[in-house]
Amino acid sequence: MFGALRNISNVMRIPDLRNKLFFTFAMLVIYRLGAFVPAPGIDLDAAQLLRERAEQEGGFLSFLSLFSGGALTQFAVFSLGIIPYITASIIMQVLGIVVPRVEQWQQQGAVGQRKITQWTRYLTIAIAIVQSTGFAFLFHNGGGGFGSGGQGSSQNSLDFLPNFTAPRVGLVVLTLTAGTALLMWMGELISQHGIGNGMSLLIFASVLSGLPNQLSLVKQNEGLDAALGIVLLYIALTFLIVFVENGQRRIPVQFAKRQVGRRMYGGSSTYIPLKVNQSGVIPIIFASSVLYLPQLGSVVLPSDSDPDNFTWGESVQRFVDNHLAQPDSPIYLIVFGLMIVGFAYFYTAITFDPVKQADQIRKQGGFIPGIRPGVQTEKYLGRILNRITLPGALFIAFVALLPAYILARMLGANVGSGVFAFSGVSILIAAGVSLETLKQIDSQLMMRNYEGFLK
Repeated sequence: MFGALRNISNVMRIPDLRNKLFFTFAMLVIYRLGAFVPAPGIDLDAAQLLRERAEQEGGFLSFLSLFSGGALTQFAVFSLGIIPYITASIIMQVLGIVVPRVEQWQQQGAVGQRKITQWTRYLTIAIAIVQSTGFAFLFHNGGGGFGSGGQGSSQNSLDFLPNFTAPRVGLVVLTLTAGTALLMWMGELISQHGIGNGMSLLIFASVLSGLPNQLSLVKQNEGLDAALGIVLLYIALTFLIVFVENGQRRIPVQFAKRQVGRRMYGGSSTYIPLKVNQSGVIPIIFASSVLYLPQLGSVVLPSDSDPDNFTWGESVQRFVDNHLAQPDSPIYLIVFGLMIVGFAYFYTAITFDPVKQADQIRKQGGFIPGIRPGVQTEKYLGRILNRITLPGALFIAFVALLPAYILARMLGANVGSGVFAFSGVSILIAAGVSLETLKQIDSQLMMRNYEGFLK
């Protein structure tokens, strides 16, 4: 306890680190304020009703509310959040495999990274325009079930844009797109001038913002024992996540001695740290973004106002809402789990290339004891990476799925959107981002001969 307080005081003593923390905190406060500023021309009463339904019914609405920090169900300026940026990042990384020009950019170091970042921004704006236009139409007519009083029924659809004209729609699209561009800029500013990864911290703020309200709803509906049980489960999983996140496989590397002139260089030994969860929380974010697309696409399908006659669009909406937005659905568990494992392998393959690593070791005159440099080192690193990626991917899939499944089974319909707020996705993002941010603060403290938070 006293050690933590001493470390906090050490942080405050360093002007540069203190300014970075205050800057990061200010950016997050601005982000949360923007989540409550409605877009122009919105019916605030309809927004209030939609927010209440998201808390009570769960499903697709609560999934949207999780990653937007409640902004989308209020049709706020930051309604889209940074989901367009995440989608654009996924597309650019996939293009790096199939498009030679993008692959060349990835190999050009800082210059190529700036080009990729610039094109990611362009793609983010394009995706934001498409999504904001779709939401403008959806929130006008309820989307055949989106914002309706029941599943598959548009009888009680909410009209967020009563003055539905071309200038009004254009203003809404411009507002939401500008909000996404502002968030993208704020995230980059946090990464450059603050502490931690800006985009991850924005998602972190979105996920944590709904926890107090959802915990109070669980206490109100299920009692104090259920709320305390959720808190204890959350704490236990956090300890488990931190334990696994710090696990790594250390591959020893030795460097041969070499003489340059009259000086002898090398002869040292080091290791390559391969984390068990090499990809962190990125697979969770990517898989959630992909799972978000069919849920969003289903609400634009045609429907009518007859509750006794379901159109094919309403049937698809009902299937998506019952099987892709319910954490206790077998289809949800299988699809989401497989996507997490797949994205874990995909992102690990992008961030750690055994071919490049083996070539770098060979050029530096190093070798892994018992392994020949070159092709044998490449195969050895690839085999080790595949072995440790699988348990790491299964672990994050387990943590992402199990808590939400247990809560959905134990608390049933009364939990509403709380099943998403207290899901393993929230725990992984909260614990992973917090740990990475603390590591950056620790490195800043250690550089100035102060003791860090992490032992």
